[in-house]
Amino acid sequence: MRVELVWSPAAGDVQHRWLELEEGATVESALRACADFASPPGELRVGIWGRVRRLDTPLRERDRVEVYRPLTVDPKEARRLRYARRGERIVSRHRPKAGIGVKA
Repeated sequence: MRVELVWSPAAGDVQHRWLELEEGATVESALRACADFASPPGELRVGIWGRVRRLDTPLRERDRVEVYRPLTVDPKEARRLRYARRGERIVSRHRPKAGIGVKA
């Protein structure tokens, strides 16, 4: 069975490897099978296709196993910092600026 392992050791650096595993392999066995992956100390947060899963979760053909780093900054605070650097309002595609697209 072939699965992809993806992790990011540092911001902006994404690593991925395709692994050949036996049928019935788990997330944990995929992590152990990759010699390039060095697990950070502490508890790992892992997922399959963007959904957090436990280490004993069985894998299927062509699953994408993702290892998540802990957040270094609160997402709301990061948005505030980006706003301060740009000096303009950040427009979300979910909430348009007032007056745009509004018919009187």
